[in-house]
Amino acid sequence: MTIFLILAPFGSFALLMMVTSAEIALFASAAICLAVIGVDVVRGRSVKMLGAGSVVVFSGIGAYVALIDPNLSHSAVKLAADVGVLAISLASLIIRKPFVLQYALEEVDAATAKLPGFLKATYIITWAWTGAFVLMIIGNVLTIYVPGLPLWSGLVIAFAARNSAAYFTTWYPQYRKAKYGTPPANALPGTN
Repeated sequence: MTIFLILAPFGSFALLMMVTSAEIALFASAAICLAVIGVDVVRGRSVKMLGAGSVVVFSGIGAYVALIDPNLSHSAVKLAADVGVLAISLASLIIRKPFVLQYALEEVDAATAKLPGFLKATYIITWAWTGAFVLMIIGNVLTIYVPGLPLWSGLVIAFAARNSAAYFTTWYPQYRKAKYGTPPANALPGTN
């Protein structure tokens, strides 16, 4: 359910970009981001960097399209949104707070969060998402600069990249658990 809520604004954005104007798609996606943030707040969870940053990205691009350049192509709008999300991901890595960490801390118990490999795993998963964002950007760039390339090719790249990252996000923690196992309770510092 969590991954669905995280991806809902982005899936909605992709779908709305196919059936409506860029302005509507952007503002609707920003509203969905706000709704997801609202769900987190109601559940007593923190406001996430990715969600809050996406509100800024979608709203900022929406304002640009509405006020400055209403003729911006759909491909350019998608490219701008993907660059914005990539910037959020890279910023989270630069400040040493990978955006995945906020979600992970809410899904695991305190003992798991203190394991030495936990932080490393969140970095690896964040890098996987960063790679997916780069692939989505490449797909958008191809649709802009390669004449005759079908529009759906960029969508296929984005869909494959996003779904691969989502799969990796669920698979990798299970892989680490199978590979390294769960340490005995007395192996954790301070639990003697």
